Amino acid sequence: MMYSKVCIETFLKNQGQLFDEPVADTYEEAEAFLEDSMAVVVDNIKGVRKYLDELGADVTGMSLKELEEAAEVFPLPDGKYLIVEG
Repeated sequence: MMYSKVCIETFLKNQGQLFDEPVADTYEEAEAFLEDSMAVVVDNIKGVRKYLDELGADVTGMSLKELEEAAEVFPLPDGKYLIVEG
């Protein structure tokens, strides 16, 4: 999957929400990490719910706000969401 510049920069800036220590220090390292971890981008918060549910995560009863605040979910400026499995 090709990741947009804003996607990579958002992850690089906010990776601390998912990891205790940085997994990437540079743009290139962040891009490689996203590729290696097979991170996905979904169009909206309902797509987040569907994706996590398909992975087997128990998202039943979680509000959309709770989904958006999940550590592995990175809201992007364009309204899409990056999901990174930790």
